[in-house]
Amino acid sequence: MNSKDIEFCSPQEIKDFQEGLLKKALAYLNDNSAYYKRMFDKYEIDLSKINHIEDLVKIPFTEKKDLQLFNDDFLCCEKSKIIDYITTSGTLGDPVTFGCTEGDLQRLAFNEHKSFECAGLKPGNIVQLMVTLDKRFMAGMAYFLGIRHLGASVIRVGNGIPELQWDTIRRLRPDTIMCVPSFILRLVQYAEDHGIDYRNSSIRRIIGIGEGMREQDFSLNLLGRRIKEKWDVQLFSTYSSTEMGATFAECEYGCGGHVHPELIIVEIIGDDDLPVADGEYGEIVVTTLGVEGMPLLRFRTGDIAAKRTEQCRCGRWSYRLTPLVGRKNNMIKLKGTTLYPPAVNDVLDNADYVENYVVIVHDSDAGTDEVVVKVGLKAVPDFDVVKDLKDRFRSRIRVAPIVEVHPVEEIHQINFPAKSRKPVKFIDLRKK
Repeated sequence: MNSKDIEFCSPQEIKDFQEGLLKKALAYLNDNSAYYKRMFDKYEIDLSKINHIEDLVKIPFTEKKDLQLFNDDFLCCEKSKIIDYITTSGTLGDPVTFGCTEGDLQRLAFNEHKSFECAGLKPGNIVQLMVTLDKRFMAGMAYFLGIRHLGASVIRVGNGIPELQWDTIRRLRPDTIMCVPSFILRLVQYAEDHGIDYRNSSIRRIIGIGEGMREQDFSLNLLGRRIKEKWDVQLFSTYSSTEMGATFAECEYGCGGHVHPELIIVEIIGDDDLPVADGEYGEIVVTTLGVEGMPLLRFRTGDIAAKRTEQCRCGRWSYRLTPLVGRKNNMIKLKGTTLYPPAVNDVLDNADYVENYVVIVHDSDAGTDEVVVKVGLKAVPDFDVVKDLKDRFRSRIRVAPIVEVHPVEEIHQINFPAKSRKPVKFIDLRKK
């Protein structure tokens, strides 16, 4: 372990370190951001009085709609310095564009280096990257840069195509897979159908992106358990977003995603828009540190989690984030029960006969949420699928949504629309 790494320093040292970086970030925004200069003027914010993380409450939040409405005003450098453009979805329909400088890409590489190191990677490891590097997607590029920065080897296979993935594993013998966790079940199914001895393959570690594999107590959730039961390899979850320009990865103890203090400040905000106590759940709000192209100040992610501040068994004192409960805007009120889409996904991911699915939420005539689960089946079992799934839902989340069986191909087309970079498993049709 590197004792000089800020993550291994005391909580007070980490806080002091971050507050020094915060002062630099605020000065940079005031000098270079048209959007934030307007905000500071409008709200008469005296930056000389923002000296501590607790002082951030004096500054308004930044929301995704702000990025969409005033996208160009967030740029803090000349466009000639932007060497990589990426986009992320916007709340008003059109995507939001982010520009990265050379320094930003180096920052991404450093971030992923630290995250991969947290998950136990080192020079000599071989990582099979099952995510796209195209389609204006930041994550694939960040992972590639981070593996390269770490000195490990990378195989850029991209997403999907189980046959190609297994051919690559056979030929190049990677020890680590990085992909969306639910795709692992497709890999396993393909291996079982084609006589591939996957349990004795070279793979020893799976790093998951985009889907959680743990419950709030850090035990494996249904998806994680299903993968582990099939394939006894190490599982690591991560949390990231384009806006943060950062990834929080689990260490070997699997007790939350470690936040990198050099790169980001995280607040957890309650319904009253004020910080909650450590350990309490709220919305993740981030302030990026060291970003040149489009830094963000108090950006509301919409994701719900809690901070864990006790020292991790790995020795790090940097606070960790719990697995996500869900997205604030995606909260469902079903027959008097409050839940988030991951709870519904867990039930479906644990049903062996379900090939694919989509969860659709509507407004009902009664003014409550109506949840329709459309599933495609691997084969038609000799029992009532709708009844069985409803029983599973009631056992797991106490209530059952409407369940409909549809052709697998129909669901696949919903999951993977033409411009999609991630599988679409949740569609919210409610009028907000």
